[in-house]
Amino acid sequence: MSVETTKQPAATGTLPTELIRLEGVTKRFGDNTVLDGLDLSVDAGRHVTLIGPSGSGKTTILRMLMTLTEPDEGTITVDGQQLFPAPEKRVREIRKKIGMVFQQFNLFPNMSVLRNITEAPVRVLGMSKDEAEARARELLDLVGLADKCDARPTRLSGGQQQRVAIARALAMRPQVLLLDEVTSALDPELVAGVLDLLRDIVRSTDITMLCVTHEMGFARDISDQVLMFDSGRIIETGPPEKIFSEPEHERTREFLGAVL
Repeated sequence: MSVETTKQPAATGTLPTELIRLEGVTKRFGDNTVLDGLDLSVDAGRHVTLIGPSGSGKTTILRMLMTLTEPDEGTITVDGQQLFPAPEKRVREIRKKIGMVFQQFNLFPNMSVLRNITEAPVRVLGMSKDEAEARARELLDLVGLADKCDARPTRLSGGQQQRVAIARALAMRPQVLLLDEVTSALDPELVAGVLDLLRDIVRSTDITMLCVTHEMGFARDISDQVLMFDSGRIIETGPPEKIFSEPEHERTREFLGAVL
């Protein structure tokens, strides 16, 4: 099934710009086909949420865009450049355009919060230490942790660690932000704060976002488009008000009935 997550052209007549395209992407792990000939297109500035049961291929898409996993078949293009197959130099350049926030926070425990955020901009982007630190302090203020610059991640709560992880991803000034079940490892009382932060980021930036989540209220709030996955395929797509209020596919109704 081919899914075009396009938005309406601006009033000036400018057309939307495709940022991500997957064509015929198949991924297998042993005998298990996780993605089955997937076609997907996402325009710049869109907020797209992937929903569906565990094991339906959603996280695999994010991991491919981060070059953590390669497809067995098909092509992936980001900002007009083919990601697979591609020479390593091109892969590194494309990877700079993409930030990801994982289920587990993946912070460096031996580094301060500030250095966790500045390490990649300095080493990967070649940013000066002073510029990287200024940017990091701005982002820590944004996520409500301005007073935690010198703290080690192990001294922070789970919600605070996830906020640092979000700041770290944004520090690279990515064109695309990937969110993989970012609240699944958090205690329930910490979930709302992290989701509110992400809502603010969606409202205040033009960043393109692909989000995998079981938080359906969050998906309804932030999405331009919702894609329902099952068995490695997209079985239904539409704006959130349609998917959550009037789903057409029986499998979508079953899934939403179970999680809502």
